[in-house]
Amino acid sequence: MKIVIIGGVAAGAKAAAKCRRLLPDAEINLYTDDTHVSYSACGIPYYVEGNFEDYQMLLVRSPEEFAQQNIYVHLEHKVSKILPACKKVLVENLKDKSAFLVDYDKLIIATGARPFVPPIKNIALNNVFTVRRIEDAIAIREKVKISKNAVIVGGGYIGVEMLEAFVRQGLHVTLLERDEHIMSIFDKDMAQIIKDQLMALPDRNFEILTGETVTEFIGDNNGVNGVKTSSGREFEVDMVLICAGVVPNVQIAIDAGIALGSTGAIKVTPRMETNITDIYACGDCVQEFNTISKAPMWMPLGSNANKEGRCAAMNACGFPEEFAGILGSSVTRCFRLTMSLTGLTEKQAAEAGFEPVSVIVNKYDKVGYMPDASNITLKLIADKKTGLLLGGQGIGAGDTDKRINTLATALLAKLTVEEFFNNDLTYAPPFSPTIDPLLNAAQILMTKVDKHD
Repeated sequence: MKIVIIGGVAAGAKAAAKCRRLLPDAEINLYTDDTHVSYSACGIPYYVEGNFEDYQMLLVRSPEEFAQQNIYVHLEHKVSKILPACKKVLVENLKDKSAFLVDYDKLIIATGARPFVPPIKNIALNNVFTVRRIEDAIAIREKVKISKNAVIVGGGYIGVEMLEAFVRQGLHVTLLERDEHIMSIFDKDMAQIIKDQLMALPDRNFEILTGETVTEFIGDNNGVNGVKTSSGREFEVDMVLICAGVVPNVQIAIDAGIALGSTGAIKVTPRMETNITDIYACGDCVQEFNTISKAPMWMPLGSNANKEGRCAAMNACGFPEEFAGILGSSVTRCFRLTMSLTGLTEKQAAEAGFEPVSVIVNKYDKVGYMPDASNITLKLIADKKTGLLLGGQGIGAGDTDKRINTLATALLAKLTVEEFFNNDLTYAPPFSPTIDPLLNAAQILMTKVDKHD
């Protein structure tokens, strides 16, 4: 069997390795227009921050390591066209500009996502960066070392992670977000708490400005040196980082007649099949579905990509398996503030037809007399009529993420608030109060759901 994989960061690399384990004799070729394969893009902010010096720490497996398993990785080779009728792909060698056709029996698309670049005047100036590849990380880190002032455009996950990275490297940073809140994946009340807590940090060397749309970059032959916004404000800069979100990289799929979903990503079945026989897709280029609402959603995360890559490989190799969907669980950190969520937000729950009720609690993450006890804020959401848990969000300097991980398991099990309140969570003073904050939230939330005899 001839298996061709397009893309090789998380999902593509995972699919290749799994295909080899399942079919020892298959011919596996992976094509990527990138200069590296199988690397942790999620680790780029921490490399820029200076947590480690060698960018190669981000690399999971090299082409040579894949070759030892007879998986042939072709770097700087762009698949420019898929020809489903004859089961071939057109490949361009970006180094010598040659092109050739490759046959496939099964094709796996893992083209990922690309940065969204907003229509800002003079965006092509030097020292205006986006974050996607290893080369981006190296260039950004080098520029950071000789800079004093930076603007970050966008306040999502990458924006807040790079905010910390830049500040820890000694820069003064202005983060500009066009929406009324940063981290808008959270409900508005929790997003406001995130901004308030970050702005309350002592000796901070950054500003967060919301409701500010960047309209123009100012510069010369040496690169960008200023940023203008629609409100008339101007900022002097040595560099700019665009973190305005990402979009699924799906043009090659569109050209081949592969259907997209309502999110703009490739529509796949639970077996990662596209609408064209023997073509599968996985990772940041595909549309998932929410486990609770069953609604389509798109959440480009490495954790999802790895699971989807495995699932696509299983089915391409003739071992039927279905992807179970996602809860949208995610976590990040900015300075000492952890931000995590799982399941539906209150807004999403209402859109899905539920009648959401919620509660927000502020508690210490462990017994208050412990020297490292820190405050956390938890939001718990349930359906008023059934008591079914729908989602939760957590913010704070303490152990927020472990509460959200616990809640994710409860959501997967479809527990009600009352059932979850009976959970036997661990207790010892260094780890939790006698009643965990998550159970405190559940106890209050129980009073807001309808009682059933």
